[in-house]
Amino acid sequence: MNMQRMLQEAQKLQKELQKTQKELSNSVYTGCSSLVEVTINGDKEVKSVKISSDKGIDKDDIELLEDMIAVAFNDAVKKSNNEKEKKLGKYGQGLSGLM
Repeated sequence: MNMQRMLQEAQKLQKELQKTQKELSNSVYTGCSSLVEVTINGDKEVKSVKISSDKGIDKDDIELLEDMIAVAFNDAVKKSNNEKEKKLGKYGQGLSGLM
């Protein structure tokens, strides 16, 4: 393989990688616990937090509620990371041959 072809392949791979990263950044992930729903984007920025009012939350339950928010947020982050790893993993394998 000549050098020019390698550079073309690298540029093509870079464009695909950028496209996939943009797609992931624009994706939305929602994590849930029994009382709380947290939605983040692919950059792990919280877009919304919803607390269920159906359960009649008492002020004394604030500590529990905080824990539930943390659980929901971590669930959303985990989903985001899994998706990113799944979509970007193929690029890591292709790059090993270029280095």
